[in-house]
Amino acid sequence: MELRKINDLTWEIPKAGPMRVPATIYASSRLLEGVKRDLTLQQAKNVACLPGIQRMSYVMPDAHQGYGFPIGGVAAFDLEEGIISPGGVGYDINCGVRLLRTDFAEKDVTAKRKELLAEIFKEVPAGVGKGGITKLSRGVLRDILTKGAEWAVENGFGTSDDLVMTEENGRMKDADPAHVSERALERGIPQLGTLGAGNHFLEIQKVAAIYDPATARVFGIEAEGQIMVMIHCGSRGLGHQVASDYIELMENTFGTKGLPDRELIHAPIRSPLGRQYYEAMCSAVNYAFANRQMIAHWVRDVFAKVLGTSNGMRQVYDVCHNVAKFEKHLIDGRVREVCLHRKGATRSFGPGRPEIPPVYRSSGQPVIIPGSMGTASYLLVGTEAAEDLSFSSTAHGAGRVMSRHEALRRFRGEQIRDELLQKGIELRSSSWKGVAEEASAAYKDVEEVVRVSHEVGIGKMVARLAPLGVMKG
Repeated sequence: MELRKINDLTWEIPKAGPMRVPATIYASSRLLEGVKRDLTLQQAKNVACLPGIQRMSYVMPDAHQGYGFPIGGVAAFDLEEGIISPGGVGYDINCGVRLLRTDFAEKDVTAKRKELLAEIFKEVPAGVGKGGITKLSRGVLRDILTKGAEWAVENGFGTSDDLVMTEENGRMKDADPAHVSERALERGIPQLGTLGAGNHFLEIQKVAAIYDPATARVFGIEAEGQIMVMIHCGSRGLGHQVASDYIELMENTFGTKGLPDRELIHAPIRSPLGRQYYEAMCSAVNYAFANRQMIAHWVRDVFAKVLGTSNGMRQVYDVCHNVAKFEKHLIDGRVREVCLHRKGATRSFGPGRPEIPPVYRSSGQPVIIPGSMGTASYLLVGTEAAEDLSFSSTAHGAGRVMSRHEALRRFRGEQIRDELLQKGIELRSSSWKGVAEEASAAYKDVEEVVRVSHEVGIGKMVARLAPLGVMKG
């Protein structure tokens, strides 16, 4: 496969054969070496072959092999000729990140850090298959799938201010639970308000460095040492089942003949099945918004219980990964609406976009890039340049470089716990196996991922956030 170097951080697979557009990869030479070890580049090339794709098949700096699309893949499709693909969204629909700022400083929580984490561990169920605190009827669940975080706020979990600071205001309005299977509903009923396992986490963090003080102040960050809380989770078993259901339905309806990879099964956007998948996907997105909303509410309760108050625990933002949306972008000199797939990628709108909260329209939207367990996470800001460079998208995390099986072979969860404690980081988990699978050595260097995003211009660094306490499923 030909891979052309455009500059030190940009690479291109030229359009060839059945490719309808080229593929662009944003990576340093070091990150690219990791990408070359799996099928990421081939998957980016395959995506470039899909009907109706516009401009480019993009690959973000944290990319690695996924199902169909690479994780870190971004692609936009024409509404008349284009497609929608579950593989371009992913199984963990709206796996996303919510960031809360606080009025506390590190000195306020140091002595209480262990107690805070223990209380959060009690309040927020975690792990594979763990049941939520709220048991739901199917009717209530369908209401949640329709309303998303709005339902949570209406039922006493947080405030309307949280909705303003959530992508899509916490609700994708095209959701239709009628297209969500009974099996997906069954899986969703017990899991609302749960963190889940895998790379999901909840962290108590401190602001370790501020790179853009003016933007940081807009985002509610005032000083190094300020305490933050980051929540990373998604749509749990319900979202996974929606993906599985529609992959099977699309295979049965359209077959896989002519596809560069059967995992790229898709439906025309305008087809009945394409529309049904989109409305079911939106329902799963809303479930994830409600999930993070409830967890954030319980975290505030714990801070109030342990530290005496939760005043000042405002939401900085809540961002989606693993989603398809209808967005307007400048393509070939004119603004067009497209179906934009971001799989393992974060929206990175710059100043002026009407989709972002009014308070952020002069700065650009907050972009939250979580690190791996025990490493720093980053707060960035979206840019105008990202519109042309990546359909306003950037990385979503560190990105794996090692399989979970290999991580289990190399690491022990208890040893990782002890190593983190030596660094002053408390760890609580429901599974030492899960901790071993998520060892930081199994991931790319988040510092390098963020550096590439910053220097390419698809997301600019605002602050570095270091963990003090980590809760894993």
